[in-house]
Amino acid sequence: MRKKDPITLSKEKKAAMAEVVKLYFFEERDEELGDLAASLFVDFVVEKLAPEFYNQGVYDAYRFLNERCEEVLGIQI
Repeated sequence: MRKKDPITLSKEKKAAMAEVVKLYFFEERDEELGDLAASLFVDFVVEKLAPEFYNQGVYDAYRFLNERCEEVLGIQI
């Protein structure tokens, strides 16, 4: 099993996500979040929650490809 690399985001993507977090907190909770708080929240999500979404995506891709491979066996003569 290979060592798993942490999920990394570009500066631009992280900044865009922080803006989405700030907008969410403002619209849904009527709270103004600063840049640092929003950035730390993004870091938390990426570190603690994103791996589960990533793993689900890997599993879904595996299942999809496995089903397609099974279909290939159906074309045998």
